[in-house]
Amino acid sequence: SVMSLPLQVCAQLCRRPCYCPWVPPHCPRGSPLVLDGCGCCKICARRLGEPCDFLHVCDQSQGLVCDYSTAPAGTGGTCNFEDDEEGCEVNGRLYRDGEVFQPSCKLQCRCLDGGFTCIPLCQEDVRLPTPDCPYPRRVEIPGKCCPEWICEAQDQHLLRDARAVSPVLPYPCQEWGTEWSACSATCGMGFATRVSNQNRYCRLETQRRLCMVRPCPALPAA
Repeated sequence: SVMSLPLQVCAQLCRRPCYCPWVPPHCPRGSPLVLDGCGCCKICARRLGEPCDFLHVCDQSQGLVCDYSTAPAGTGGTCNFEDDEEGCEVNGRLYRDGEVFQPSCKLQCRCLDGGFTCIPLCQEDVRLPTPDCPYPRRVEIPGKCCPEWICEAQDQHLLRDARAVSPVLPYPCQEWGTEWSACSATCGMGFATRVSNQNRYCRLETQRRLCMVRPCPALPAA
């Protein structure tokens, strides 16, 4: 009786010959085109956590199956890992627990317990104005992943005065700044950011500082 159940479902839902749309559906990133449960028409494979049933199949290339364990009888299931192993999904792609990946050239991330933590691969230093570089600016360089600091001499007379003495603002500086953001890493070393004008030129700038919420747990020995 157990073996006859899929055959009964197939006979009820699958019709022959197949009647499929002329144009295949446009799938979101990370969801490939696959045959439906009847082996008839091409559909977008369901991803981790998405609803599924006999017709709307999960992405088997990612090790996903339709999990009916938590669904009421007679309803569909949810796409889950076949071995119940925890993972995480980033930009439509699935990563296994413990896997290290780079969603971009600027970040390196690690999948851990269903979530992920990332560390920046680019230097997050802040270059404050100095007499020889009163207008530092971070710019994107073609062909390079990480932005770099350049100096812009927007006010030459201020630059000459700054080489002699520290510049004096012609107006009082009313200090302003945002609160420090949450740490970028849930464990280990990360960084927090804020926007503030608390500098010698009273100019708004993004400031960063190191932070650590808690040490990362030690990895089990191989």
